[in-house]
Amino acid sequence: MAKASSSSFYRFKPLNLGRIVVWSAFALVLLVAPLVFRSSLSHTLLSQMGIAIIVCLSYNILFGQGGMLGFGHAVYSGLGAFLAMHTLNWASAGNMPFPVSLVPLAGGLAGLLFAALLGWITTKKSGTTFAMITLGMGELVWAMSLMFPEFFGGEGGISGNRVLGAKPLGISFGPQIQLYYLIAIYTFVCTALMFAFTRTPLGRMLNAVRDNPERVEFVGYDTQMVRYLAFVIAGFFAGISGGLAALNFEIVTSEVVSAYRSGAYLLFTFLGGATFFFGPIIGAILMVLATVLLSEFTQAWLLYLGLVFLFMVMYAPGGIASLVMMNLRVVSFGLFGKLRLPYLGLLLTGMLAFTGIAALIEMVYHLQLNAALNPVLNFMGVMLDTHGVLSWLSVGAVAVVGAALFAIACRRFAQVWSGIQGVIEAEIQRREAAP
Repeated sequence: MAKASSSSFYRFKPLNLGRIVVWSAFALVLLVAPLVFRSSLSHTLLSQMGIAIIVCLSYNILFGQGGMLGFGHAVYSGLGAFLAMHTLNWASAGNMPFPVSLVPLAGGLAGLLFAALLGWITTKKSGTTFAMITLGMGELVWAMSLMFPEFFGGEGGISGNRVLGAKPLGISFGPQIQLYYLIAIYTFVCTALMFAFTRTPLGRMLNAVRDNPERVEFVGYDTQMVRYLAFVIAGFFAGISGGLAALNFEIVTSEVVSAYRSGAYLLFTFLGGATFFFGPIIGAILMVLATVLLSEFTQAWLLYLGLVFLFMVMYAPGGIASLVMMNLRVVSFGLFGKLRLPYLGLLLTGMLAFTGIAALIEMVYHLQLNAALNPVLNFMGVMLDTHGVLSWLSVGAVAVVGAALFAIACRRFAQVWSGIQGVIEAEIQRREAAP
């Protein structure tokens, strides 16, 4: 018998250069970002973005990859934050030697523990029942956070000091930029681990449970166990984000386990695009920008978020990531040039319509909340009198005309887009038929 060659046993896959470039670029962005944006506000925003990226990706393990719509994910990030803060305080009191850089891991273990405890009950059901159970769990934990002040600190929460212990190389984590780089390291490692999870047999089986649970059970897998393991893993990473948040803010209150926080994770993960791995990263960045910056510009920021969410559900249910991928598909076939003018039309008419609608919203808010101080509103450099009929008529006319022009631009864009998709499909068929 001829001796089998070694090549029949050992096969090496070629390096995925594209993936190496993407991950290298991600690491480079994390490294360079605080050097480009040097203000203290920028460092604070970047730190919060890193924390948000971890928690949104962890939620997407359930929502996007497992099809589990949950309303209580803040329970595990919040409890991780509380346990991390207690760990920090114990270390500060000298009760236990524990470096500050490992405090987020304590939060991760807490999130894993509580996810293992509560997830066994939660994952017994799927669909709407799962969503209602997670909502009930979230409300239960939030109520407990006010009932047990010994652990949760009551309405004032618990606080700590992250500057403690030895300071190797002068790193005390007191300056925000030092803490940012700690958060950046955790962000990169956790993102890489969660991406690796999507490529494991468990991650693939989780996708199968999302798409066709009956077939998964038919081939012999326990769908409840698959959901449960994914739930525990998601809880671990959510706890790490909570531990990082505890270090960043040095205070943890009952708000971190509230339904409002869970709803924010759901909303921005959806807006970013739950069907793509990088979608929650986009959503996390938007979440920080909206809650920190947008709320400073207008009192109606929650209304704007609601409108954006409504239109995304209606017209782009795949989120921003799906829009990016669809346009990249057009670019790959060299047809994006045909979309430049339609996109320009959408942009200009959309800005006109948004300006009119936003002015109406701001005038209503100003009339209800601030008119007693001054009836005149400064909107984008234009003085609008909330008590004057002319201002209302002018703004209303801009909104109506802008909306009408935007509708015409949308119709034109849809025609061009359909034609391009037809060309792409024909080209794909031609390539498949070619010898």
